[in-house]
Amino acid sequence: MSLLIGGIVAVILGVIGFSLWWNAFILILQGGVPILLILGGVLAVYVGMDAMQDKMREERQRQDEKLEKAHEEIEKVKAQSDQYREEIERLKEQAKNTP
Repeated sequence: MSLLIGGIVAVILGVIGFSLWWNAFILILQGGVPILLILGGVLAVYVGMDAMQDKMREERQRQDEKLEKAHEEIEKVKAQSDQYREEIERLKEQAKNTP
């Protein structure tokens, strides 16, 4: 109950203060709004740069994963070509030994 009464008193005092010091309120707004806009703009630039860095980091990670997969496939193909080369050499030796 005391919270409700305190709230009502605060609203009444606020309305009275608003009507008495309207010019001071406008003066505070004139000085405060540009500062808030500047700070908000700086925050937006910071968040935007952070988002761009995250996006570039993710793209670099995807490219690294693709590169790693390509290296793995190259290694598989090399191993398979070595097996084929050994098979060819073995067949050549068999052909030389067969009359």
